[in-house]
Amino acid sequence: MATTARKAPTLRYEREAWRSGAGLLAAVDEVGRGALAGPVSVGVVLLSADTKPAPLGVADSKLLTPQARERLVPRIRRWALDCAVGHASAAEIDRIGIIAALRLAAERAVSQLSVKPDWVLLDGNHDYLTVRDGLFDWGFEEPDRWRCRVPVRTLIKGDLKCSSIAAASVLAKTERDRILISLAEQYPQYGFEENKAYSSPQHLAALLEHGPSQVHRCSWNLPGRDGWWDLPSGWSGLIERARLNQLRELEQLPELLELPEAAVAARDLAEPAVAAPDLPGGLTAPDAMGENGQMMPAGIAR
Repeated sequence: MATTARKAPTLRYEREAWRSGAGLLAAVDEVGRGALAGPVSVGVVLLSADTKPAPLGVADSKLLTPQARERLVPRIRRWALDCAVGHASAAEIDRIGIIAALRLAAERAVSQLSVKPDWVLLDGNHDYLTVRDGLFDWGFEEPDRWRCRVPVRTLIKGDLKCSSIAAASVLAKTERDRILISLAEQYPQYGFEENKAYSSPQHLAALLEHGPSQVHRCSWNLPGRDGWWDLPSGWSGLIERARLNQLRELEQLPELLELPEAAVAARDLAEPAVAAPDLPGGLTAPDAMGENGQMMPAGIAR
């Protein structure tokens, strides 16, 4: 039976908004969310309404060979108004949890752009970018870091549909892969150059034999690690366990960090729903939990 060729991503969703008066677009995608080690990386591509179609070959980074991705990077950089990649380290993921780390990496990426966007097209079903007033900012000393206070539209499988998101995924994937190949020289036993820190049989076997390294996400349920209570004080073993107990980013979180027993009592607390902003021209962003309703738990390796 002949296979059906996959359609190439287009600028359809982007142009819908631009025709309605939307301004500069930041397309955002992440890689490394489900890895056991290394950073989570977020790519951003800045485009305007007069942007031409994407370079030939731009597609979801997972569908491309490493060589194809590398060839596309300079073409994407010439095509876009601007682009960047931001990272949050394994230590930062341990400290603040994977969702907040995704936001941190995205903020760092957009902060590098020469011009800031008027709206964001975000891959996935959950808006992890929008700033909720009153939330704890985690204490990072980056006063000029961009915060998302513009409309965000999430799009499930956006990297398959949208050229802009696909381009962002290529940039993020190539840069993160380079980091993991470099880390493989320091930690050769884990095979990072091949598995890119995901849970391959070789990686899991190495964790059982050697335990986690300094670049592993030690708040996660890693093979070879006994528990999570020995993390440095104030780090996110508690945060990740709180997330499993249905806690979201609460104003009480700094108190929970100092009082682990409070996590049990606070288990049923939830962040009030926040209405998502409308996009220009009547395009509406989905609610904060994404197009599919309930957000799936994230940040715990299985």
